[in-house]
This record gives sequence, structure tokens and C-alpha cells, in this order.
Amino acid sequence: MEDQEKGPAAIDSGINEHGYFLEQPADFIGGIPEPLHISAWFIIVTELCERFTYYGASLMFTQYLRLHLKLEKQSSVAIVRGFQFFCYFTTLFGAYVADQYLGKYKAITSFACWYLIGTALLAISALSSLKSSLHLPLFIVSSYLFIGVGTGGIKANVSAFVAEQVKIGYKPTSTPGIYIDSRSSIERCYRYFYMAINLGAFTGMLVCPQIAKNVNYFTAFLIPTVVMAAGVLIFVPGYKFYVKKPIGDSPFNKVYRCMRHALKNKNPENQHWLDSSKGLKDGEWNDNFVDGLKRSLRACKVFLFYPLYWALYNNMNDNFINQGLQMDRPSWLSADQLNVLNSGVIVILIPIFDTLIFPWFSKRGIYLGPIKRIFIGFIIVSIGFVYVTVLQKFVYKAGPFYDFTGPDVSAESYNNISIWWQIPAYLSIGVSEIFASVTGLEYAFSQAPAELKSTLTALFLFTNSGGSLIGMILAIWSGDPTVLYTFAAQSSIMFVVALIFYRLFKHYDIEVRAQSTYGG
Repeated sequence: MEDQEKGPAAIDSGINEHGYFLEQPADFIGGIPEPLHISAWFIIVTELCERFTYYGASLMFTQYLRLHLKLEKQSSVAIVRGFQFFCYFTTLFGAYVADQYLGKYKAITSFACWYLIGTALLAISALSSLKSSLHLPLFIVSSYLFIGVGTGGIKANVSAFVAEQVKIGYKPTSTPGIYIDSRSSIERCYRYFYMAINLGAFTGMLVCPQIAKNVNYFTAFLIPTVVMAAGVLIFVPGYKFYVKKPIGDSPFNKVYRCMRHALKNKNPENQHWLDSSKGLKDGEWNDNFVDGLKRSLRACKVFLFYPLYWALYNNMNDNFINQGLQMDRPSWLSADQLNVLNSGVIVILIPIFDTLIFPWFSKRGIYLGPIKRIFIGFIIVSIGFVYVTVLQKFVYKAGPFYDFTGPDVSAESYNNISIWWQIPAYLSIGVSEIFASVTGLEYAFSQAPAELKSTLTALFLFTNSGGSLIGMILAIWSGDPTVLYTFAAQSSIMFVVALIFYRLFKHYDIEVRAQSTYGG
């Protein structure tokens, strides 16, 4: 009873129910994160299981389609990119279901169960006793309809849900001017969330292809099913620990009415056209919601530059594997397994960035804002693709099959160049993710009002479907030797786009740093 009486008064005085300041203190020098709550760890471990399932299964798709189902190289690339497109296209549906009807907890649980059915069907599709004419159709149904919808629904909500477990505001520490800052806490939350993604991916990519190589594809696809079931069993009982935001009125109708009100009452003296929706007394939205909607629209401009980044990133799941198939490798190594290096470098580097590099900058008052971090990620992936292009040229220069256009070339043909030369390619993309991908998730969550956090996160993830769409188009030129020019074009365009991106949005970092009031 005593806490209830203190709550409203504290909030009115600028302190929330956790004892955190809502406004940035005047003596603020830098912010540090707080330890993550147990509810966040439940979600993080669940995401680890889901990513084991997704990457452990999907990494095998290219080799399964080419070597087991005997599809052509271009066809396998198109199917894999189509699957990736569907996984991220359905994030919008997942966000809509959560924000409009179920809430994040129930939506994640429902989509996870649907996903689990898909992984079981995927394993069945690889049974040797199944009629050969059914392998590909059942593969498409299980991967697209079930796994694609399931993972899209989960991804739309889980990253926003984990950040909602962070206490919002500023709390003083023993060092003057240094505060526990929920912005830093959210950054930490996303870094460890992303580390869990890659730890799950690393383990899945290490284990499943080896099982496929040494046992069979049915068992290799069955393992992710078991791990996904474990993830569901971890997530569901954590119900009592989670911070769950109420659904309330339809956020989409609220956005529509807010925008319509602003357009009807447009004032040319306002700095932003949405400011005409501010100042309503006892209205269905407040000024914080309007500011959040303005930030969300601004974030969408930033996200427009991500599809090209994802187009380059997604090469790891098909064109890099096809390149590896053309290179000499040890008998114990599957060509798709070098993907573990990408996840491994992220798992190793994220704690280093979290505990050493980013705090070092923060304590010295050096602000490494989201736009700058995204720009760094774009540049790193562009440089990585310069290396990939040069490597492909060396693959073609090596014998005995050179550019693989001769009459005696098969899916098992390879040149005398070691697959270990691919290592820098995978590592560069991993480092770029820490800057570009992790920051994108954090930026989506931090800029959205409370009612739209799943939606804006889904819009960010949706950009990956744009990357997959670009990849589906580029699949036409994924054969030999045209893939060499495809790599070169992607690298050059990415570098130019990165420069344009930074030129257009570098002032956003100043605005984000000045964003010191936490609403909703």
C-alpha cells in the first residue's frame, strides 16, 4: 500500500516506479548499462534455441537441394532466397497479430508452436522411405508455409519483447555524472540478445551439417526440431517473470487518426507536419506518442538503406557455399560449415565491445551514435565483398576446372584452391553485423512509441525481405562465371550507398543523443 501511494507522486516528480529519473540529469556525462533481469535471460535463451533451429536447418538447404535433390545452382539459390524473403516478409503479419490482438507473449508462443510443426514436417520430407516426387513439395510447404511464417512471427516480437524487460530512465551511480542509462542497458540487452542468436546459429551450423554428412538429412533436420521444442518449454513457463505491456486500443487505428488529424489541421509554422496533432487535452494520444511517431517515420527512412546490406549478407547462405563447393576442402568439412566463423566472431567480439570498447568511448564522452555505427557496418561489409570478388577471381584462375563452364563439370567438381581462403569473408560480415544489424534492432526499439515497438521492429526486419528480393533477382547471374561480376557490383554499390547514407542521416545522431525524455 505504501508503494502504491508513492508511485503516482514519484512519477509526477519525474521519477518512475523503479526510482529512475525520466529526464536526463543536468550533470549527466555518460551512461552505463545495468545487469539484465532474469526475464530478459529467459527470452535470450529461447532465442538461442530458435536460432539453432533456423540456422541449423536452413544452412543445409543449398547442399540438400543441389546434392540430394539434384537441383541446378541457379534454382537452389532462387529457392533459398525465396525462403529468406518469406521469413522476413511475414514479420509484418507477426507484428500486426501481436500489437492488435494477442500481445507479444501470446504471439511468440503461438508462432513458436506453428514453427515446431514445420520443423517436424521438414524432417519427414527428408525420409528416404518417402516417394521421391514428394521430397521437394513437402520441403517447400514445411519451409515456406510453416517455418517461414513461424520464424517471421517470432522475430517481429521477440527482439522488442526482450528490450521491454529493461527499466527505463536514469539512475545515479557512485561516480558523479555517470548514470545507469536505459539507453545503454538496451544496447547491452541487444548485444547479448544478438550474441545468443549467433551462439545458437554457431552450434546449429556446427552440428547439423555434420549429422547430415555422416548420418542422413532426416536426423539432421530432426535435431533442430528437438531444440525448438526445448525453446518453447523454456519460454512458456517464464510467464510470471515477464514485463507485459497491455494491448489497449488498436495502435494502427491510433496512428491513422493521429496522422489524419495532423493533415486536417496542418499549420505551416510547425517544424514537423505531425506537430499539428499535439496539445490535445484528454485526447486518445499525447505529445509523447506524436514525438514517437515522428521518430518512427524518421527511422523508416534509415531502414530504406538496409535491403542492399542484407542482399550482401545473404550471400553466406548460398553463393558463399557454392563458392566453397568449388574449392578444395578436408573430407571432414562440409562447404556450408564455414558459416560458423561468422557466428563465432560475433560471440567472441560482442562481450569485448560491451565490456571494453563501448564503455571506453562512453566514459570519455565520445558518442558513437546509431547512424555512425550503421555506417561503419556498411563500410566493413563493402570491404569484405572486395575480398570475396578477388577470391572468386583466384578460384577461376586455379585448375583443373577454371571457371566451371567446361563439359566435364559436375556439382562435385572443385579447383585446387583451399576453402580456408574464405575465412576473411565470413569474419568481415560478422564484424559488420555488430555495427549494422545489432544497431538496427536497437534503433527500431528506441525510436518507436510503446504501442508500436513490435511494428517498427518488424519494419526493420522486413528490410531483409527486400534484400532477399534483390538476391532472387541476382540469382539469374549466380552461375559461372557471371557470379564474379555480381560480387564486384554489390561491393561497389554498397560502398557508394554507405557514403550517401552517412551524408543524409549523420545529423540524426545529434537528435538521438538529445532524446532525453522517455515516454511510454
